[in-house]
Amino acid sequence: MEITIKNLEHRYQVHSPFERLALYDVNASILSGSYVAIIGHTGSGKSTIIQHLNGLLQPTAGSITIGDRTISSKQKEKNLKSLRKKVGVVFQFPEHQLFEETVEKDICFGPLNFGVPLEEAKAKARQSIQMVGLSLEHLNKSPFDLSGGQMRRVAIAGILAMEPEVLVLDEPTAGLDPRGRFEIMEMFNRLHKERGLTIILVTHSMEDASRYADQILVMEKGTVKLQGSPSDIFSKPEQLLKLGLDVPEVVKFKGLLEEKLGITIPESASLSIDEIVMYVGDALKNRGGDI
Repeated sequence: MEITIKNLEHRYQVHSPFERLALYDVNASILSGSYVAIIGHTGSGKSTIIQHLNGLLQPTAGSITIGDRTISSKQKEKNLKSLRKKVGVVFQFPEHQLFEETVEKDICFGPLNFGVPLEEAKAKARQSIQMVGLSLEHLNKSPFDLSGGQMRRVAIAGILAMEPEVLVLDEPTAGLDPRGRFEIMEMFNRLHKERGLTIILVTHSMEDASRYADQILVMEKGTVKLQGSPSDIFSKPEQLLKLGLDVPEVVKFKGLLEEKLGITIPESASLSIDEIVMYVGDALKNRGGDI
């Protein structure tokens, strides 16, 4: 499901002494089945953008088109239920939204709310619990008897049970240890590839943006400053540094090798350690090992 953002603007508390411009002149196109990362400092507008994707916020100017549905500042939107079924949002610490007495009931809540019959909702629960890497045995447990990482997976399973076409992730690994972060991000990447989900990731991790995304939007002070492929964005680290953002470790490693060895590594290899090592090995062979 393609998403088109045109001249999007959002102001909080309009016509009050506390009115604040949060977004302005935001333009972007997100292709169906793509993996997009949105990066930027806290307060740059990342979370405000994603709340427009399922109608939690509405534009004060401009428009956003999700599939065949356009939300604009010109009319107040009603009946957003169908849109929220297509666009699932995983907010930070989604496990805080668990409330049912069993995991199965918690996962079934969303589908039942959209009118899915009970037995079909239970079937979706069985399917989605396995999609997030948990066994069927967890369905009869209380979500509050699980570990923090397991609770987060249950919360994500509840969103997947609604079979969204777009999955929006707002800092989905916040609070997890390194292993937990890696496992969760790999799970999302697998879902993206196997199920063709469009994924929109809001993150402070340059490593995750470079490793998983095929398009990156760089936000600053409420608007998009840069956008392009990871190679485009990270091949010019000085631009990110001017915005106060860091670059992935692999980009720093590439720059260090180029400086020490006096070679230029192609931009196509700049985000892959394996390709960098392969290129440097070939360069060593071509120079007889004397660099």
